[in-house]
Amino acid sequence: MRKMTEQHLINAFGGESQAHMRYLHFGNQAEKEKYDNVARLFRAIAHAEYVHAGDHYRELRHLDGGFVANSMAAFGPGDSVKNLKLAIAGETYEIEEMYPTYIEVAKFQGEKGAQRSFEWSYASEKLHKQLFERALEEVNSGKDIELDTIQVCEVCGYTLEGEAPDRCPVCGALKDKFTPFK
Repeated sequence: MRKMTEQHLINAFGGESQAHMRYLHFGNQAEKEKYDNVARLFRAIAHAEYVHAGDHYRELRHLDGGFVANSMAAFGPGDSVKNLKLAIAGETYEIEEMYPTYIEVAKFQGEKGAQRSFEWSYASEKLHKQLFERALEEVNSGKDIELDTIQVCEVCGYTLEGEAPDRCPVCGALKDKFTPFK
């Protein structure tokens, strides 16, 4: 694997891993504040980030040794308003800067597995940002967000609200590959 794409995979794995853990902590905070649906949202998206990290990690199976991951990570947890703002900032970075760049470099370097992994994550991050923005709007007005079941594809991490589709629109996985967060 070409070194630049390899480093991007390492960085993406680090960023998605940190997002996974951060969102679990944010979910606990939301639960303490009695925002049960915001907590469920954070936990569902934490799971999607876990799937993304796993996809990136599998593309790095050729590596043996220690490597440094340079990842954008939001630090400084607080109340649910602050945590949602941090989540939105992280998703915005992935949508506007990180994944578009990583996808183009992987494409240029002919690294099809890495490109697929980045594209799968990128498709989900846009939905994560929209869901977090909706949640922030509600929490800012002192209310919990109203959410249907949140579905996460176990293959690519695609996340949606409502009924799981017959096939994932991103990776083509069958409906039974979606995990519901009710």
